Amino acid sequence: MTDLLSDYLPIVIFLGLAAVIGIALLVTPFIVAIKNPDPEKVSAFEAGFEAFDDARMKFDVRFYLVSILFIIFDLEVAFLFPWAVAFRDVGWFGFWAMMIFLGVLTIGFIYEWRKGALEWD
Repeated sequence: MTDLLSDYLPIVIFLGLAAVIGIALLVTPFIVAIKNPDPEKVSAFEAGFEAFDDARMKFDVRFYLVSILFIIFDLEVAFLFPWAVAFRDVGWFGFWAMMIFLGVLTIGFIYEWRKGALEWD
């Protein structure tokens, strides 16, 4: 019976450590945070609306567009890492396939740049 319990000891230690870290990460901001923010901290920030306002208010669609564009290009760049690791194994076919992929990605970027999707004015 003690052998069975000793097999589960690392799992119990892991769960206990995870609980302690989780509780510490939840409690620490309340201890460390500044209680009296200055007017600059609570002013309008990158999203373009007041920090403490109605959560259901409408805001400009450009923020959605830029976030979608970021996700698209971020995921596309993530495809380069496995390709770079396996570069020697993929051969010329893999090289030219990635060049076509990057070409299409570049054409898409130029298109949205010319359409003004990245302009804020």
